[in-house]
Amino acid sequence: MMNGDSKAANGMSNHDPLNRLGSTDIQSYQIGEETPLDKNNSTDSSGDGLVQRRSTSDIIIAAPNSESDDEEDEEDDSESCNCTVCKTRCFKFWGDCCTVKTLKRRLPIINWLPKYRLSTLQADMIAGITVGLTVLPQGLAYAKVAGLPIQYGLYSAFMGCFVYCFMGTAKDVTLGPTAIMSLIVGMYGVKGDPAYAILLSLICGVVQLVMGFLRLGFLVNFISFPVINGFTSAAAVIIAVSQLKDIFGLSDISREFIHCLIDTFSQISKTNVWDMTMGITCLLVLEGLRLLKQVNFHTSPEPPNIAKRILINTIWLVGTARNAFVVLAAGAVAVVLMSCDIHVLTLTDGFNGTLPNFEFPKFHTTEHNTTVTTAEMFSHIGAGLAVVPLIGLLESIAIAKAFARKNSYRVDPTQELYALGVANIVSSFIQSYPVTGSFSRTAVNSQSGVRTPLGGVFTGCLVLLALGVLTQYFHWIPSSALGAVIIAAVIHNVDYAILPVLWKVKPIDLFPLFVTFFGCLLLSIEYGILLGIAASLFIILFPTAKPKVKFDDYGGNRVVMRISQGLTFPAVEHIQNKLSSRLGKQPVSYVIVDCSRLFHMDYSAILALIEVADELGIRDVMLAFAGLEKKIQKDLEKSDIPGFQCYATVEEALNKIGPGLNEDSMLIQPLPDTVSMPSCV
Repeated sequence: MMNGDSKAANGMSNHDPLNRLGSTDIQSYQIGEETPLDKNNSTDSSGDGLVQRRSTSDIIIAAPNSESDDEEDEEDDSESCNCTVCKTRCFKFWGDCCTVKTLKRRLPIINWLPKYRLSTLQADMIAGITVGLTVLPQGLAYAKVAGLPIQYGLYSAFMGCFVYCFMGTAKDVTLGPTAIMSLIVGMYGVKGDPAYAILLSLICGVVQLVMGFLRLGFLVNFISFPVINGFTSAAAVIIAVSQLKDIFGLSDISREFIHCLIDTFSQISKTNVWDMTMGITCLLVLEGLRLLKQVNFHTSPEPPNIAKRILINTIWLVGTARNAFVVLAAGAVAVVLMSCDIHVLTLTDGFNGTLPNFEFPKFHTTEHNTTVTTAEMFSHIGAGLAVVPLIGLLESIAIAKAFARKNSYRVDPTQELYALGVANIVSSFIQSYPVTGSFSRTAVNSQSGVRTPLGGVFTGCLVLLALGVLTQYFHWIPSSALGAVIIAAVIHNVDYAILPVLWKVKPIDLFPLFVTFFGCLLLSIEYGILLGIAASLFIILFPTAKPKVKFDDYGGNRVVMRISQGLTFPAVEHIQNKLSSRLGKQPVSYVIVDCSRLFHMDYSAILALIEVADELGIRDVMLAFAGLEKKIQKDLEKSDIPGFQCYATVEEALNKIGPGLNEDSMLIQPLPDTVSMPSCV
């Protein structure tokens, strides 16, 4: 019996497999099963029968086509074969999607839940409740940043936790409202109507889910660290400035950064002293508790006693949940003042909170007794349809990777996209605005000792409990206290410490950082990010357009031209100008191009080399290449460059060209930084 693999190898060596598939029927057989081709060619070892493996479980058998000069029949056979191959690939794709391995990859809870232990449950419960105490005041405050009634911050704070428990790959990450996402939602998705923000959450989830399906998570790699740093710093400044109105008790302040500054300072004389006192006091207390949490109260090598351990844990808990304690204390002060009939504090308004209804997001709304259609809503959201999903992806994956490195585990970026997309889609059904990973709460979660994503379930349950029981008390929270919570949360995102580091290590990276920072402040978030990306790409592409070119003279009018990197179309004119300038300085008979550092050359560059060869030919100057990559060498050979010559190394080229030179001048010592290549002459 003929060996199938050997036969396939013979067929593949001389023929294109797709063109060799004939008009005979194509069937699928399991590996190890005898095929008709084996039976018909049991004694034939030189035929053209083809066995083509399409996967590890199937072999596609195609009998050879009889020799024919009819091109139409061959085209029909090829189309039939291509259709069959496509069908086979589709069946394989859907087969791969319906395996236990894929199910475990898409629902990571299946991997860790069977190993779950009671001790793990205890750790997750403590971490989840601690994060819950953090997200309650933050959710209320971030809804104000988004321009929504404060209950929408809590609506956004629990469903993402539940979804991520099933689909997330990072044990530390918690999904929910964040300061930056709230700011962007306020820019694109509100217009005074929560319907815009809810619809934006649905669209954001769909876009992120499609990006995960298409494996487009790599797009965030085009946003460099300086751009991210400039964006987060600018967003922190914008958010902090927007909360000054609550600290000073002002009203009718614009949301745009420049106008917000102007309005705030123009109305500074209308400051409510009570609100200012409450806001500044809350800020000082929050910062003091943050610093207190970082103090190491146990420096002795001996373990602390029970009393000291309780004291240390209490200080840690108060420092971690400082936002909740400050908001509760501020609310208590407001209640006392109101009971004494002292109405001096500006309290939170617009709250009409209860448990949200599970309903499909609305694709239309009403403004001033006029129906706003779906197209008009999309038109208002505009660039937010792309910016919001991208920022959400950037925040979540960056946080997941950071804590995965810190705690020594791996995350799947594609699966994180799936989890984030599904979380936003499901959250839109409970009136949530877009959510993403929160750095501050993820840090609290990690420091609290969380072991699995199940900790998010306890966080979500605490939020639901607050919505069901505590909503009647949220009216007593002073607006200045929530403003202080927001400012304290975002002010540390202004990373001024990176400036001296970049100045010392890579000063040029300060350029995209400042472009992004001031672009976000003076223009808008999306324009700032785009300008920052453009600045980063300019830094990357400039050396491509202006590569370093060095000329080394060797006796006999021989010049070696060394190019520092790949030769592409932006650099063509620069290289030509450099070479023309060098040829005009002194007589040259031979130009050797050192290609040992060239790893890419496009067609425009090849055309330029043809022009250079023609120009040098007119001047009776010989052009040679040395150290070419095999692929580049083949491309140049196909381009028919006049008098094309290439050598393995610069040394070989120098020793073989230049007739009439004496023996001493032809013996060239090996040059540094050259790549040995097989000789092509």
